[in-house]
Amino acid sequence: MDFFATASSGTEDLLADELRRLGAADVRPGGGGVGFSGGLETALQACLWSRTAMRVLRPLGEFPAPDADALYEGAKGIDWDEHVGLRCTFAVEATGTASTLESPHFTALRVKDAIADRLREKHGARPDVDAKDPDVRVVAHLSRGRCGLSLDLAGEPLFKRGWRTATTEAPLRETLAAAVLLAGGYDGMRPLVDPMCGSGTLAVEAAMIAQNVAPGLWRKLGVERWPSFTDEQRALLRDLRDRARRGVRRGAPAVLARDRDEKALAAARANVKRAGVPVKVEKADARELAPLDPPGFVVVNPPYGHRLEGGGKKALKTFFWQLGQRWRALSRHRIVVLAGGPEFESAFGLPPTARRPLWNGPLRCTLLVYEVE
Repeated sequence: MDFFATASSGTEDLLADELRRLGAADVRPGGGGVGFSGGLETALQACLWSRTAMRVLRPLGEFPAPDADALYEGAKGIDWDEHVGLRCTFAVEATGTASTLESPHFTALRVKDAIADRLREKHGARPDVDAKDPDVRVVAHLSRGRCGLSLDLAGEPLFKRGWRTATTEAPLRETLAAAVLLAGGYDGMRPLVDPMCGSGTLAVEAAMIAQNVAPGLWRKLGVERWPSFTDEQRALLRDLRDRARRGVRRGAPAVLARDRDEKALAAARANVKRAGVPVKVEKADARELAPLDPPGFVVVNPPYGHRLEGGGKKALKTFFWQLGQRWRALSRHRIVVLAGGPEFESAFGLPPTARRPLWNGPLRCTLLVYEVE
């Protein structure tokens, strides 16, 4: 079967590497995600193990959708009996835009009507819609006058790991935090510190990598509620979960989460406890960071703009300059920074050895990697 895993812009190559390691065939990175082929086991593995995928979709069909009527007829032409039972609930989510369609919400409504009408005409009844917690989640994507319809195997987006119960201002999505770590070369074999940890997302994701914890291990997948999901497939998923649990590593190198803000530390402690991973949370000023023993990773999503208390950009650049002066002493460490603007690189003062664009939602960021001699 063919599948498509969605991803944040700039992380498609990282997702492609993950899927290849999971045994996917015909891996095709593209804008917004990665197409791949394989059996259902491969797609289930992606739901359990991918750290960067947002969704894992099974495409059902694609058709021209120049207007609302064509959208409705194309969606109605798909055989929904195999996928949506009368006793289950469903919902439609829409992405992308078309000049002749009012909004993604309108697109979702037209596709929903098409599914319901097809099943009503055939069976005299239709399944209920549950927008918040459906058994079957249908995704409609509009692009260049065409609509593609897919089923979402994961259910809720995969960045919702289930462990983050406390947040601070501007938290990173878990999938982006994992992408920062993977793009920075972190593999869990060396110690790591996040000296501005906020709610602890980078540190928790790092500990999960270090312990080889599958990020989707504890979540219920949407596919488990599909009427077409057989007992044999349920047994396969149980086996994949059992293997993932047996593969958890103990005694991994240290992961440290530090911040000078008490509210951030409280949120980080709550999230670390919920995630059940060994992260040491401490109060400390990032400008007083001491070398790790042995040398390892410093990974940070520093404040940008209004996230720094008072002083605006001038205070921000002074703070980054101070970090650059102090962190020069971190011999044989790798520093990985998700910078939200040009201020960090210009003030930090060290030349990065690698850089790449990443998007934190609509905000274009730059991932900077520094190797300290």
